[in-house]
Amino acid sequence: MPWINTYVKSDGTKVSGHLRLPPGARRETALLGLIVAGVFILGNSPTTAGADAEPGQGLPRPQPRSTSGRPIYPIKWPAWENRPTPRPEPTVSYPIVFPDTASGR
Repeated sequence: MPWINTYVKSDGTKVSGHLRLPPGARRETALLGLIVAGVFILGNSPTTAGADAEPGQGLPRPQPRSTSGRPIYPIKWPAWENRPTPRPEPTVSYPIVFPDTASGR
């Protein structure tokens, strides 16, 4: 697509810069749009292949199992569970009275 710079027509009309489509581009774009629409319409049909298929004659369906030999979840982080809450410290020169956490609030 060629870029057309700003220019002034012979009658004094100022034309700002713009893109000009090459010849035949509108027809090609319309055809491409029809092809894409056809692919969406025809390509999105639901499939049922294998939906009712059994894994074998009278055999139970396989169940998922862990790849490791031991249970993985829930992950325990013992160091995080019993840590005391840090007490805030003042960063100013005058005293600040912090409320006591044992008061029930």
